[in-house]
Amino acid sequence: MIALLDTIVQGFLLGGLYTITALGLSLAFGVMRLVNVAHGDFMVLGAYFALVIMQLLGLHPLAALLIVLPGMALAGYLAQRFILDRTLGKDILPPLLVTFGFSIIVQSALLEVFSADSRRLDAGDLVTASINVFGDFFVGWFPLLITVLAVAMVALMQWLFAKTAIGRAFHAVSDDHEIAQLMGIDQKHVFALALAIASACVGLAGVLFGMSTTFDPAIGPAHLIYAFEAVIIGGMGSFWGTFVGGVLLGTMQAVGFRLDPGWGVLCGHAVFLLVLLFRPSGLFPRTRDR
Repeated sequence: MIALLDTIVQGFLLGGLYTITALGLSLAFGVMRLVNVAHGDFMVLGAYFALVIMQLLGLHPLAALLIVLPGMALAGYLAQRFILDRTLGKDILPPLLVTFGFSIIVQSALLEVFSADSRRLDAGDLVTASINVFGDFFVGWFPLLITVLAVAMVALMQWLFAKTAIGRAFHAVSDDHEIAQLMGIDQKHVFALALAIASACVGLAGVLFGMSTTFDPAIGPAHLIYAFEAVIIGGMGSFWGTFVGGVLLGTMQAVGFRLDPGWGVLCGHAVFLLVLLFRPSGLFPRTRDR
């Protein structure tokens, strides 16, 4: 019984990390209809960015976030304003190819600078400390912190879209960018802000992931798949749906690993396939077709 409970709880907590990773992808698609193929590589870039800051300044990984998040946000803003904005339109192929190019460039640059060796962000006792819930059942403080942070970020995203001027601008350019421009909204600036927020989110995910386990320049595409699956399961453009998708994906992977070490990822892919078959728009769709 304790083993089953531990599997479910660990899967739920893993879903918190998947949620943070997927939020930026959900935001980019919800506002710009942009499928960012380099999303996973940007996550890895955030982890290496934190590694460099730690080596140069001797900071804790969480303190390094004070530099990593603005840096990633600025990179996302500039990439959208001066590169991706030239490709956005009714055809999704040009931005898809550009972000694929970003993916290749980031992987190659990281491999050249840092080699293929695995690295980890040393966070000390934070990632090993746990709380005894009852009996032999323990829950790690760090995964719990990540999951609480994931819930807070989803709630913040919902508030941003529902209650703020920039959120209304996001809605406007997403629904009809031509009408939004006629109303005086600077589409380029709004799109760039959206990718800046998305890049900051994925940078945060990269640092948290780097604190949790090892990473190397080649792992980005695998985590792009996990993020994409979480977004599709939850429903494109739905932040709470992304949370549900991430938790469901993490739980199914944990159950699969419990059954057999080789089944973990397969079980996650299987639930994704089932959602595509029986509810292709996702569990909680929020965006409309164009």
